[in-house]
Amino acid sequence: MASLVPLKEKKLMEVKLGELPSWILMRNFTPSGIVGAFQRGYDRYYNKYINVRKGSISGINMVLAAYVVFSYCISYKELKHERRCKYH
Repeated sequence: MASLVPLKEKKLMEVKLGELPSWILMRNFTPSGIVGAFQRGYDRYYNKYINVRKGSISGINMVLAAYVVFSYCISYKELKHERRCKYH
């Protein structure tokens, strides 16, 4: 049976592909809404990987890996230019 949950209250993984554009337009894109989204994401990450009984270094490793990938994407243009140079 189809769910009777309003589209605005559905999570991203519950939205069908045809409903995605209207679901995105229903989101709160004000500065306070964006800050709230980042705060919820941080709280979810912190409670899942950092604030656990038997913690490990995996939570911090994920942040470091994301930083490495992000910095590589930012500096890709310079790295692409340097790799095609011939040194002879």
